[in-house]
Amino acid sequence: MDMTNGSGRRALVVGLGISGIAAALRLWQIGWRPVIIERAAGRRSGGYFIALFGAGRAAAQRLGILDRLTDRGADGGAYDIDRVGRRRAGLGFKDFPGRPWMMTRGDVEAAGFAALPSEVEIRYATVPTRIEQDADGVNVTLADTADGTSVTERFDLVVGADGLRSTVRQLVFGPHEKYLRRMNYMAVAFQMPGALPGHDQSDSVILAEPRRSMWIFPFKDRPPTVLLSYHTDDVDAEFTRPKAERVGEVFGPEPAGPALGAVLEALESAEDVLFDSVEQVHMDRWHRGRVVLVGDAAWCVTLYAGMGASAGMAGADLLGTMLARHGGSVTEALTRWEQQLRPSIGYLQGNGMQMRSLFVPATRFELARRRIMLRVSKMPVTSPLFLWWRTRGKVARMKDMDFAQPGPAVRVHA
Repeated sequence: MDMTNGSGRRALVVGLGISGIAAALRLWQIGWRPVIIERAAGRRSGGYFIALFGAGRAAAQRLGILDRLTDRGADGGAYDIDRVGRRRAGLGFKDFPGRPWMMTRGDVEAAGFAALPSEVEIRYATVPTRIEQDADGVNVTLADTADGTSVTERFDLVVGADGLRSTVRQLVFGPHEKYLRRMNYMAVAFQMPGALPGHDQSDSVILAEPRRSMWIFPFKDRPPTVLLSYHTDDVDAEFTRPKAERVGEVFGPEPAGPALGAVLEALESAEDVLFDSVEQVHMDRWHRGRVVLVGDAAWCVTLYAGMGASAGMAGADLLGTMLARHGGSVTEALTRWEQQLRPSIGYLQGNGMQMRSLFVPATRFELARRRIMLRVSKMPVTSPLFLWWRTRGKVARMKDMDFAQPGPAVRVHA
């Protein structure tokens, strides 16, 4: 889909993650000249488990990168375990609603990066420090953190795709505290060096206890990644201690056992670790004038929804579509973009809140309810109903719908 009516207008994209790369690709497709800035000194690689649902695959196809992506999901068993090693048939991520492709964050970022034309300028170690706009454009002061220099440049559009604690959002919309909604849970994700003791590399393994859990996400062609999640009463205090030390304390004082013990040991030497609070972003508007937020910077559905990558790509894809459709007015395009996207994102945020209890039960009641759900899924009488919920229920439909396609939503099959 190439609707080149951007007439060479210039856009600043802040952030070289999935949403930022997707936004730059789509803007280039419609004739804009994107400039990407990234806080880090270089492009990151690797990353933890993500899922790409139908909404994300449809966007990836229009962006021209779907052929570069592969479903790495494994076909092993799913097991619920306890600390001493007892296990029973369980429910893995692939048993939840939707038809996701399993991969790592780095897979999607690498596919998008490889598709970027050489003409797209990328500046590393660069951050925005001031954003001022008028009716005709945006003046942005950019600081080079490597040499301490700064420059002010003018753009027709600024896209903030710089994550949960977005600098663009802070500069244009106000402090983080106005928009972040803490769930009082922490997430710790990283890649294991090999299979979990006592399990095949293709196995999905879950250890769920009140207020804390361990999930092992398998791949068919690489070691699994792990997600540790736990409740906290003081989010800020979580960042004052070494990660491995704090996580070991949270999952104690009971003996860890073989599986959890191996995970805690791997954490101590893991290089690429996500250690962050679980928060959603709630905003009345995702754009102001010629500045727009995309992905986690705007809405952050949380990893419990499993739709971060898909929603980020779909939002970036639709942004380009609306800018092409309403080429005479950037602000009109942003208004139409938000009107179409908001219902789907609102639903996914609600789903993220609901799915939390399946990822990390807060109470013994939630843990018991999860076990009942497991039994229901395996019973001959009720398993067809569970299959319908997983493949055709509303949650599944929302995750696999192409909600970035203007007009009626389209179901995208795996």
